[in-house]
Amino acid sequence: MMKTIIGSDHAGYHMKEKVIIHLRERGIEVEDAGTYSEESVDYVDYGKAVAAKVSDASFDRGILICGTGLGMSMVANRFRGARAALANDLFSAIMSRRHNDSNILVMGGRLIGDALAMQIVDTWIETLFEGGRHQRRVEKMDIE
Repeated sequence: MMKTIIGSDHAGYHMKEKVIIHLRERGIEVEDAGTYSEESVDYVDYGKAVAAKVSDASFDRGILICGTGLGMSMVANRFRGARAALANDLFSAIMSRRHNDSNILVMGGRLIGDALAMQIVDTWIETLFEGGRHQRRVEKMDIE
């Protein structure tokens, strides 16, 4: 069973709560790394918490949600082995998995609605990495 960790800042809090319910309904184990309210927080703290747990292989995948997804993407991609992909549309979610083997999905809670977010999550979870020529490219991502 896929183990997933999810985090958000205050701007992504409500969407995070809905994604957690959605994942659990699908039978996916999910840990909530916070935040736990709409009170203003620093997105960096939650991005680091999720990316660190994916980076050290404590979790198979991670999901991050902030206002635009930009800040969370920047934070998460600083961790070795983290391949965070900002996907506010289905095509980006598909390609991030097929060609880049993304292991962290990032969405902008202020940019997309809940229905689209759930479609993106489902698509991202279900899309397989193609490997092949893409594998060597993924391997080149980690800087020594």
